[in-house]
Amino acid sequence: MSSIEITITSKIQIYPTTEQIEILNNTMFQVRKALNYISKYVFDNNFLKQSQINKDTYYYLREIYGLKSQMAQSCMKTVIAKYKTNKSNGHEFNLIKFKNLEYDLVFNRDYSLNSKIFSINSLEGRLKIPYQTKGMEKYFDGTYKFGTAKLVYKYNKYFLHIPMTKDYIQTTPFKINKIVGIDLGINFIATTYDSLGKTTFYNGKTIKAKRGHYKLLRKQLQELGTKSAKRKIKSIGSRENRWMNDINHCITKALVDKYGENTLFVLEDLTNIRNATEKVHINNRYTFVSWSFYQFRQLLEYKANINKSIVIVVDPKYTSQMCPKCGHIGKSNRDKKKHIFKCKNCSYTSNDDRIASMNLWRKGIEYIEHNSKEV
Repeated sequence: MSSIEITITSKIQIYPTTEQIEILNNTMFQVRKALNYISKYVFDNNFLKQSQINKDTYYYLREIYGLKSQMAQSCMKTVIAKYKTNKSNGHEFNLIKFKNLEYDLVFNRDYSLNSKIFSINSLEGRLKIPYQTKGMEKYFDGTYKFGTAKLVYKYNKYFLHIPMTKDYIQTTPFKINKIVGIDLGINFIATTYDSLGKTTFYNGKTIKAKRGHYKLLRKQLQELGTKSAKRKIKSIGSRENRWMNDINHCITKALVDKYGENTLFVLEDLTNIRNATEKVHINNRYTFVSWSFYQFRQLLEYKANINKSIVIVVDPKYTSQMCPKCGHIGKSNRDKKKHIFKCKNCSYTSNDDRIASMNLWRKGIEYIEHNSKEV
Protein backbone atom coordinates (compact mmCIF):
# COMPACT_ATOMS: atom_id res chain seq x y z
CA MET A 1 0.00 0.00 0.00
CA SER A 2 1.43 3.39 -0.98
CA SER A 3 2.20 6.17 1.47
CA ILE A 4 3.13 9.83 1.29
CA GLU A 5 5.40 11.89 3.53
CA ILE A 6 3.56 14.91 4.90
CA THR A 7 5.07 17.77 6.89
CA ILE A 8 2.93 19.85 9.22
CA THR A 9 4.11 22.92 11.11
CA SER A 10 3.08 22.72 14.74
CA LYS A 11 2.95 26.05 16.58
CA ILE A 12 3.39 25.95 20.34
CA GLN A 13 3.95 28.60 22.99
CA ILE A 14 6.82 28.49 25.50
CA TYR A 15 6.79 30.12 28.94
CA PRO A 16 10.25 31.33 29.99
CA THR A 17 10.96 32.89 33.40
CA THR A 18 11.99 36.56 33.70
CA GLU A 19 15.65 35.53 33.84
CA GLN A 20 15.26 33.23 30.82
CA ILE A 21 13.51 36.00 28.87
CA GLU A 22 16.56 38.22 29.28
CA ILE A 23 18.85 35.46 28.03
CA LEU A 24 16.55 34.57 25.12
CA ASN A 25 16.24 38.21 24.05
CA ASN A 26 19.99 38.72 24.13
CA THR A 27 20.52 35.51 22.14
CA MET A 28 17.95 36.49 19.52
CA PHE A 29 19.33 40.04 19.24
CA GLN A 30 22.81 38.66 18.60
CA VAL A 31 21.45 36.10 16.12
CA ARG A 32 19.68 38.89 14.22
CA LYS A 33 22.92 40.91 14.06
CA ALA A 34 24.75 37.83 12.81
CA LEU A 35 22.11 37.14 10.16
CA ASN A 36 22.38 40.68 8.82
CA TYR A 37 26.18 40.53 8.86
CA ILE A 38 26.15 37.28 6.83
CA SER A 39 23.49 38.68 4.50
CA LYS A 40 25.64 41.77 3.80
CA TYR A 41 28.61 39.49 3.13
CA VAL A 42 26.58 37.32 0.71
CA PHE A 43 25.22 40.37 -1.11
CA ASP A 44 28.64 42.04 -1.42
CA ASN A 45 30.32 38.87 -2.70
CA ASN A 46 27.37 37.55 -4.73
CA PHE A 47 27.74 33.86 -3.94
CA LEU A 48 26.06 31.26 -1.71
CA LYS A 49 28.76 28.63 -1.23
CA GLN A 50 28.56 27.68 2.43
CA SER A 51 32.16 26.46 2.71
CA GLN A 52 33.47 29.87 1.61
CA ILE A 53 30.98 31.78 3.76
CA ASN A 54 32.01 29.63 6.71
CA LYS A 55 35.70 30.28 6.06
CA ASP A 56 35.25 34.06 5.88
CA THR A 57 32.67 34.67 8.63
CA TYR A 58 32.80 31.83 11.19
CA TYR A 59 35.43 33.24 13.57
CA TYR A 60 34.00 36.75 13.30
CA LEU A 61 30.55 35.46 14.31
CA ARG A 62 32.06 33.60 17.27
CA GLU A 63 34.17 36.52 18.48
CA ILE A 64 31.93 39.56 17.83
CA TYR A 65 28.47 38.12 18.48
CA GLY A 66 29.46 35.38 20.90
CA LEU A 67 27.70 32.67 18.92
CA LYS A 68 28.40 29.04 19.69
CA SER A 69 29.66 26.87 16.83
CA GLN A 70 26.29 25.32 15.97
CA MET A 71 24.53 28.69 16.21
CA ALA A 72 26.98 30.23 13.73
CA GLN A 73 26.41 27.37 11.29
CA SER A 74 22.62 27.68 11.65
CA CYS A 75 22.78 31.41 10.88
CA MET A 76 24.70 30.74 7.68
CA LYS A 77 22.17 28.14 6.58
CA THR A 78 19.28 30.50 7.36
CA VAL A 79 20.74 33.28 5.20
CA ILE A 80 21.60 30.94 2.32
CA ALA A 81 18.11 29.43 2.39
CA LYS A 82 16.50 32.90 2.36
CA TYR A 83 18.49 34.02 -0.70
CA LYS A 84 17.76 30.75 -2.51
CA THR A 85 14.05 31.08 -1.77
CA ASN A 86 13.99 34.62 -3.15
CA LYS A 87 15.78 33.45 -6.28
CA SER A 88 13.38 30.54 -6.81
CA ASN A 89 10.46 32.98 -6.43
CA GLY A 90 11.84 35.13 -9.23
CA HIS A 91 13.02 38.04 -7.07
CA GLU A 92 16.07 40.10 -7.98
CA PHE A 93 19.32 39.64 -6.05
CA ASN A 94 18.79 42.36 -3.47
CA LEU A 95 20.16 42.75 0.04
CA ILE A 96 17.99 40.83 2.48
CA LYS A 97 17.50 42.42 5.89
CA PHE A 98 16.41 40.44 8.92
CA LYS A 99 14.16 42.60 11.09
CA ASN A 100 12.20 40.15 13.22
CA LEU A 101 13.46 38.37 16.31
CA GLU A 102 13.71 34.81 15.04
CA TYR A 103 16.10 31.96 15.70
CA ASP A 104 16.37 28.77 13.60
CA LEU A 105 16.98 25.67 15.71
CA VAL A 106 18.33 22.30 14.56
CA PHE A 107 16.63 19.36 16.30
CA ASN A 108 18.81 17.54 18.85
CA ARG A 109 21.51 20.20 18.49
CA ASP A 110 19.91 23.58 19.14
CA TYR A 111 16.75 22.22 20.72
CA SER A 112 15.00 19.15 22.07
CA LEU A 113 11.82 18.53 24.02
CA ASN A 114 10.05 15.93 26.08
CA SER A 115 6.43 15.82 27.18
CA LYS A 116 6.79 18.88 29.41
CA ILE A 117 10.07 20.74 28.83
CA PHE A 118 11.57 22.50 25.81
CA SER A 119 15.38 22.70 25.86
CA ILE A 120 17.11 25.39 23.79
CA ASN A 121 20.71 26.36 23.14
CA SER A 122 21.44 29.99 24.13
CA LEU A 123 24.49 32.22 24.53
CA GLU A 124 24.54 31.19 28.19
CA GLY A 125 24.05 27.47 27.76
CA ARG A 126 20.92 25.30 27.64
CA LEU A 127 17.63 26.68 28.91
CA LYS A 128 14.86 24.39 30.14
CA ILE A 129 11.48 26.01 29.43
CA PRO A 130 7.93 24.66 29.90
CA TYR A 131 5.58 24.73 26.91
CA GLN A 132 1.96 24.04 25.98
CA THR A 133 0.69 22.39 22.78
CA LYS A 134 -2.94 23.68 22.98
CA GLY A 135 -4.70 21.59 20.34
CA MET A 136 -1.49 20.19 18.82
CA GLU A 137 -1.26 17.21 21.20
CA LYS A 138 -1.77 14.60 18.48
CA TYR A 139 1.45 15.69 16.76
CA PHE A 140 3.49 14.91 19.88
CA ASP A 141 2.61 11.22 20.14
CA GLY A 142 6.11 10.05 19.18
CA THR A 143 5.26 9.09 15.58
CA TYR A 144 6.48 12.35 13.97
CA LYS A 145 10.01 13.35 13.01
CA PHE A 146 10.98 16.88 14.12
CA GLY A 147 12.75 19.24 11.71
CA THR A 148 14.54 22.58 12.02
CA ALA A 149 12.29 24.74 14.18
CA LYS A 150 11.97 28.52 14.37
CA LEU A 151 11.73 30.42 17.64
CA VAL A 152 9.61 33.52 17.08
CA TYR A 153 8.97 36.52 19.34
CA LYS A 154 5.56 38.13 18.68
CA TYR A 155 3.03 40.04 20.74
CA ASN A 156 5.40 39.90 23.73
CA LYS A 157 5.22 36.11 23.62
CA TYR A 158 7.52 33.32 22.46
CA PHE A 159 6.34 30.73 19.94
CA LEU A 160 8.05 27.69 18.51
CA HIS A 161 7.22 26.63 14.94
CA ILE A 162 8.22 22.99 14.46
CA PRO A 163 8.03 21.13 11.09
CA MET A 164 6.79 17.63 11.90
CA THR A 165 6.98 14.85 9.30
CA LYS A 166 5.20 11.52 9.08
CA ASP A 167 4.37 8.88 6.45
CA TYR A 168 0.63 8.53 5.84
CA ILE A 169 -1.03 5.57 4.11
CA GLN A 170 -2.87 6.72 0.98
CA THR A 171 -6.14 5.53 -0.46
CA THR A 172 -6.70 4.63 -4.13
CA PRO A 173 -9.52 5.47 -6.60
CA PHE A 174 -10.67 1.85 -6.22
CA LYS A 175 -11.42 2.42 -2.53
CA ILE A 176 -13.20 5.77 -2.92
CA ASN A 177 -16.80 5.53 -1.65
CA LYS A 178 -17.82 9.21 -1.55
CA ILE A 179 -17.44 12.06 -4.04
CA VAL A 180 -17.78 15.75 -3.18
CA GLY A 181 -17.84 18.51 -5.80
CA ILE A 182 -16.66 21.87 -4.35
CA ASP A 183 -17.33 25.16 -6.12
CA LEU A 184 -15.38 28.16 -4.75
CA GLY A 185 -16.76 31.66 -5.17
CA ILE A 186 -17.71 35.03 -3.69
CA ASN A 187 -21.26 34.92 -2.34
CA PHE A 188 -20.53 31.41 -1.12
CA ILE A 189 -16.89 30.71 -0.28
CA ALA A 190 -17.62 27.04 -0.94
CA THR A 191 -20.65 25.17 -2.25
CA THR A 192 -20.57 21.39 -2.03
CA TYR A 193 -22.60 18.62 -3.65
CA ASP A 194 -22.03 15.06 -2.45
CA SER A 195 -22.89 11.45 -3.32
CA LEU A 196 -26.06 11.58 -1.23
CA GLY A 197 -27.35 14.46 -3.36
CA LYS A 198 -26.95 16.91 -0.49
CA THR A 199 -25.85 20.51 -1.11
CA THR A 200 -24.10 22.63 1.53
CA PHE A 201 -23.47 26.36 1.21
CA TYR A 202 -20.64 28.08 3.15
CA ASN A 203 -21.89 31.66 3.16
CA GLY A 204 -19.45 34.31 1.98
CA LYS A 205 -21.55 37.47 2.26
CA THR A 206 -20.17 38.58 5.62
CA ILE A 207 -16.68 37.72 4.37
CA LYS A 208 -17.27 39.78 1.23
CA ALA A 209 -18.40 42.73 3.37
CA LYS A 210 -15.32 42.49 5.58
CA ARG A 211 -13.00 42.33 2.56
CA GLY A 212 -14.73 45.46 1.26
CA HIS A 213 -14.07 47.18 4.59
CA TYR A 214 -10.37 46.27 4.44
CA LYS A 215 -10.18 47.52 0.85
CA LEU A 216 -11.75 50.88 1.73
CA LEU A 217 -9.57 51.31 4.81
CA ARG A 218 -6.45 50.51 2.81
CA LYS A 219 -7.42 53.04 0.15
CA GLN A 220 -7.94 55.78 2.74
CA LEU A 221 -4.56 55.10 4.32
CA GLN A 222 -2.84 55.09 0.92
CA GLU A 223 -4.25 58.54 0.23
CA LEU A 224 -2.70 59.81 3.48
CA GLY A 225 0.73 58.56 2.43
CA THR A 226 2.32 59.05 5.87
CA LYS A 227 4.79 56.64 7.48
CA SER A 228 2.28 55.73 10.16
CA ALA A 229 -0.33 55.08 7.46
CA LYS A 230 2.07 52.77 5.64
CA ARG A 231 2.74 50.87 8.87
CA LYS A 232 -1.00 50.59 9.40
CA ILE A 233 -1.48 49.23 5.85
CA LYS A 234 1.11 46.55 6.54
CA SER A 235 -0.57 45.68 9.83
CA ILE A 236 -3.98 45.45 8.14
CA GLY A 237 -2.55 43.19 5.44
CA SER A 238 -1.12 40.80 8.03
CA ARG A 239 -4.38 40.78 9.97
CA GLU A 240 -6.41 40.13 6.82
CA ASN A 241 -4.11 37.28 5.75
CA ARG A 242 -4.39 35.62 9.18
CA TRP A 243 -8.16 35.96 9.04
CA MET A 244 -8.34 34.47 5.51
CA ASN A 245 -6.04 31.65 6.55
CA ASP A 246 -8.25 30.85 9.55
CA ILE A 247 -11.42 30.74 7.42
CA ASN A 248 -9.80 28.43 4.87
CA HIS A 249 -8.55 26.20 7.70
CA CYS A 250 -11.97 26.00 9.31
CA ILE A 251 -13.84 25.15 6.10
CA THR A 252 -11.34 22.55 4.88
CA LYS A 253 -11.23 20.93 8.33
CA ALA A 254 -15.04 20.83 8.42
CA LEU A 255 -15.14 19.13 5.01
CA VAL A 256 -12.58 16.47 5.87
CA ASP A 257 -14.18 15.79 9.26
CA LYS A 258 -17.65 15.58 7.73
CA TYR A 259 -16.88 13.09 4.95
CA GLY A 260 -14.17 10.98 6.56
CA GLU A 261 -11.86 8.51 4.83
CA ASN A 262 -11.96 7.38 1.19
CA THR A 263 -13.53 10.58 -0.11
CA LEU A 264 -12.76 12.19 -3.48
CA PHE A 265 -12.90 16.00 -3.36
CA VAL A 266 -13.19 17.70 -6.77
CA LEU A 267 -12.16 21.34 -7.21
CA GLU A 268 -11.90 23.68 -10.16
CA ASP A 269 -8.36 24.53 -11.27
CA LEU A 270 -8.26 28.26 -10.47
CA THR A 271 -4.51 28.65 -11.03
CA ASN A 272 -4.96 31.39 -13.64
CA ILE A 273 -7.81 33.16 -11.89
CA ARG A 274 -5.97 36.53 -12.05
CA ASN A 275 -6.00 36.32 -15.83
CA ALA A 276 -9.78 35.99 -15.93
CA THR A 277 -10.81 39.18 -14.12
CA GLU A 278 -12.57 40.53 -17.18
CA LYS A 279 -15.26 37.90 -16.53
CA VAL A 280 -15.86 39.19 -13.00
CA HIS A 281 -18.01 42.22 -12.16
CA ILE A 282 -15.77 45.17 -11.23
CA ASN A 283 -17.34 45.42 -7.74
CA ASN A 284 -16.34 41.81 -7.04
CA ARG A 285 -12.98 41.84 -8.78
CA TYR A 286 -10.82 42.58 -5.73
CA THR A 287 -12.52 39.95 -3.59
CA PHE A 288 -12.45 37.32 -6.33
CA VAL A 289 -8.80 37.56 -7.36
CA SER A 290 -7.35 38.24 -3.91
CA TRP A 291 -9.05 35.47 -1.95
CA SER A 292 -6.60 32.63 -1.43
CA PHE A 293 -8.30 29.86 -3.41
CA TYR A 294 -4.95 28.15 -3.98
CA GLN A 295 -4.32 28.13 -0.23
CA PHE A 296 -7.76 26.54 0.23
CA ARG A 297 -6.72 23.82 -2.20
CA GLN A 298 -3.38 23.25 -0.45
CA LEU A 299 -5.01 22.98 2.97
CA LEU A 300 -7.65 20.60 1.69
CA GLU A 301 -5.04 18.46 -0.07
CA TYR A 302 -2.83 17.86 2.94
CA LYS A 303 -5.77 17.28 5.27
CA ALA A 304 -7.32 14.85 2.79
CA ASN A 305 -4.02 13.00 2.40
CA ILE A 306 -3.75 12.63 6.17
CA ASN A 307 -7.30 11.26 6.20
CA LYS A 308 -6.89 8.68 3.39
CA SER A 309 -8.76 10.81 0.86
CA ILE A 310 -7.96 12.39 -2.51
CA VAL A 311 -8.22 15.90 -3.95
CA ILE A 312 -8.24 16.45 -7.73
CA VAL A 313 -8.53 19.67 -9.74
CA VAL A 314 -10.31 19.79 -13.08
CA ASP A 315 -10.83 22.23 -15.92
CA PRO A 316 -13.48 24.78 -14.82
CA LYS A 317 -14.75 25.20 -18.38
CA TYR A 318 -18.57 25.10 -18.61
CA THR A 319 -19.06 24.01 -14.97
CA SER A 320 -21.54 26.87 -14.46
CA GLN A 321 -23.09 26.67 -17.95
CA MET A 322 -23.81 22.97 -18.34
CA CYS A 323 -27.06 21.42 -17.17
CA PRO A 324 -26.25 18.47 -14.84
CA LYS A 325 -29.52 16.77 -15.86
CA CYS A 326 -29.52 16.87 -19.68
CA GLY A 327 -25.99 18.08 -20.47
CA HIS A 328 -27.06 21.16 -22.45
CA ILE A 329 -24.40 23.89 -22.49
CA GLY A 330 -25.12 27.58 -22.98
CA LYS A 331 -24.23 30.96 -21.47
CA SER A 332 -27.90 31.86 -21.45
CA ASN A 333 -28.55 29.02 -19.00
CA ARG A 334 -27.11 31.16 -16.21
CA ASP A 335 -28.36 34.47 -14.82
CA LYS A 336 -25.28 35.83 -13.02
CA LYS A 337 -27.09 38.76 -11.41
CA LYS A 338 -29.75 36.57 -9.80
CA HIS A 339 -27.37 33.60 -9.32
CA ILE A 340 -29.94 31.36 -10.98
CA PHE A 341 -29.35 28.56 -13.47
CA LYS A 342 -32.23 27.56 -15.75
CA CYS A 343 -31.59 25.11 -18.55
CA LYS A 344 -32.94 26.32 -21.91
CA ASN A 345 -33.37 22.71 -22.98
CA CYS A 346 -35.03 20.91 -20.04
CA SER A 347 -35.88 23.88 -17.76
CA TYR A 348 -34.00 22.44 -14.77
CA THR A 349 -33.55 25.32 -12.32
CA SER A 350 -31.26 25.78 -9.34
CA ASN A 351 -28.65 28.05 -7.73
CA ASP A 352 -25.74 28.57 -10.14
CA ASP A 353 -23.09 27.70 -7.53
CA ARG A 354 -24.93 24.47 -6.76
CA ILE A 355 -24.97 23.65 -10.48
CA ALA A 356 -21.20 24.10 -10.63
CA SER A 357 -20.66 21.81 -7.65
CA MET A 358 -22.97 19.19 -9.23
CA ASN A 359 -20.95 19.28 -12.45
CA LEU A 360 -17.72 18.96 -10.48
CA TRP A 361 -19.23 15.94 -8.71
CA ARG A 362 -19.95 14.42 -12.17
CA LYS A 363 -16.32 14.97 -13.15
CA GLY A 364 -15.42 13.04 -10.02
CA ILE A 365 -17.55 10.15 -11.27
CA GLU A 366 -15.66 10.24 -14.59
CA TYR A 367 -12.34 10.25 -12.74
CA ILE A 368 -13.31 7.15 -10.75
CA GLU A 369 -14.50 5.35 -13.89
CA HIS A 370 -11.14 5.94 -15.58
CA ASN A 371 -8.90 5.27 -12.58
CA SER A 372 -10.58 2.58 -10.47
CA LYS A 373 -7.98 -0.14 -10.54
CA GLU A 374 -7.11 -2.14 -7.46
CA VAL A 375 -3.47 -1.91 -6.46
